[in-house]
Amino acid sequence: MQVFGTRALNRALLARQFLLRPVKLSPLEAVRHLCGMQAQAPFPPYFGLWSRLHGFAPEGLSRLLLDRSVVRIVLMRGTVHLVTSEDCLFLRPLVQPILDRDLRTNQAYAAALTGLDLTSLAKDARAVLAERPCTGAELGKLLAQRHPERPPAALAHAARGLLPLVQIPPRAVWGRSGQPKYATAEEWLGRPLDPRARLDEVTRRYLAAFGPATVNDVQAWSGLTRLSEVVDGLRSELRTFQDEQGRELFDLPDAPRPGPDIPAPPRFIAEFVNLLLSHADRTRVPTAEARKRVFGVPNGVFPGTVLVDGFVRGTWRITGKRGAAALEIEQHQRISKKDTAALESAGARLLRFAEPGCSPDVRFRELA
Repeated sequence: MQVFGTRALNRALLARQFLLRPVKLSPLEAVRHLCGMQAQAPFPPYFGLWSRLHGFAPEGLSRLLLDRSVVRIVLMRGTVHLVTSEDCLFLRPLVQPILDRDLRTNQAYAAALTGLDLTSLAKDARAVLAERPCTGAELGKLLAQRHPERPPAALAHAARGLLPLVQIPPRAVWGRSGQPKYATAEEWLGRPLDPRARLDEVTRRYLAAFGPATVNDVQAWSGLTRLSEVVDGLRSELRTFQDEQGRELFDLPDAPRPGPDIPAPPRFIAEFVNLLLSHADRTRVPTAEARKRVFGVPNGVFPGTVLVDGFVRGTWRITGKRGAAALEIEQHQRISKKDTAALESAGARLLRFAEPGCSPDVRFRELA
């Protein structure tokens, strides 16, 4: 059986994530192929698409939000994702077990929800949102009128777990701001959830964007458990490999698997990114040093990262105000002059994308 080392897995992942070279796809096609983009913060998907697509302009994604071709909704791992409207309707029923589990175990809200008739609460929340979209605070207050013995924040949290609630514009529209307002996916998209949604199709979609992968990897990405039977049911149509630890890897037969020596140009990776979070074994992109620095950031903030030769070698952020912004790169380990020059050039383009009209000011910080 063919064995894949870390570099081979790295190159396969980068190829499927469109990070070996930019591709000529529409933003909608890219979001669909990636099976969504993690989007706890409103704007990282814009930077994620900038890194992947030829000629991407932020208006291309903003239009998709405004015409309801894409939406932001809690999905995999119980986190907010930007997905196509079709994937919203397809994926949301399949991740309900994650949200049910959260309602039972969430440290902040589970105790306040004990003994509550959740079916009745879901019906009440749907009725409230049929009147108009609401912020979380507004939804909680309105639900507390019907359930006065419960804290409004707990009721709003429960509604987000019980119903497929999308965050509607202007939230996440480039250049605009606003608190998250919620509507049900069915109301916002004018269609019901997909009754034919199947875990085997989700697994295929995951492998197309993240494979080759183990069963545990699929579970780490999705937040779902007990997927061994699903993957076993697909064996006849998948190829199997091993990693260097002897773990069985599964993949689509025709998916790209470039060799480990294929060049991987330096790349800027957005904050809150599935690239680093979608495998149980997180060694195929972040090094051990990077994992300590990136995953150890306090307050759940997940920084933008810098890839050199396909692996995380630092973090980046934009500082300053409009007209005087700078791109700061903190190196986790020293970067060669050639790669530094490539990052300076790409960083200047990224800064012009984020802050049009500003002077390209790219700064490298010494190792901390």
